[in-house]
Amino acid sequence: MKTFLKQNFIFILTYSILLLSVMVVLLLNGKVQIHRTINTLVGNPFLDVFFKYITHLGDGLFAIAIVLIGLFFNVKKSIYLLITYISASLISTIIKNYIYLDTCRPSFAFQYFVREPLQLISGVEMNTFHSFPSGHSTTAFAVFMCFLFMSQKIKYKFCWFILALLAAFSRTYLSQHWLVDIYFGSLIGFSFSVCFYFIFYIRPYSNTLNHGIVYLLKKK
Repeated sequence: MKTFLKQNFIFILTYSILLLSVMVVLLLNGKVQIHRTINTLVGNPFLDVFFKYITHLGDGLFAIAIVLIGLFFNVKKSIYLLITYISASLISTIIKNYIYLDTCRPSFAFQYFVREPLQLISGVEMNTFHSFPSGHSTTAFAVFMCFLFMSQKIKYKFCWFILALLAAFSRTYLSQHWLVDIYFGSLIGFSFSVCFYFIFYIRPYSNTLNHGIVYLLKKK
């Protein structure tokens, strides 16, 4: 526990500060006003292309691909990633499809309720409902926080943290989600990555699975 906190303190602290800061913004402003402000960023040629593609880091197919590739290098890490991703995504899916199923997304709300035009990015297919929470943000934080906790070098931890934030923010930049959606989506992904890290790495398990699947099959 002490080692985990020592190795990841700066990132956990930074994320906690971000959560508190965004919470204040959410409490003091309506989600429409917040999104209206964020939408003013759209139109920058570089950012439009950048966020259009980096958002795919939160795709479920991306997470599965990472798990499958990881099996050839380290089975234990891949199982940790897979269980974290599945658990976090399951909770996110249940919430958005069975509890907040009628929550509309920004593009739909601005068109039919706010009646203001949004700056949208060409080529991005806009979704309409099941907005809360953001599934992409959940996946991005579940996957990249797992990488962060498993990494030993600070430079790699920093890269994983930035990628998680960018993938999550892309959902609001693209008007696919409100800020509150990515807030709670990231929290779900982060929470499960921490919980399963303690299950897989804090307790003294055998190191048998710390090999690729090919090596394990040959050993048998």
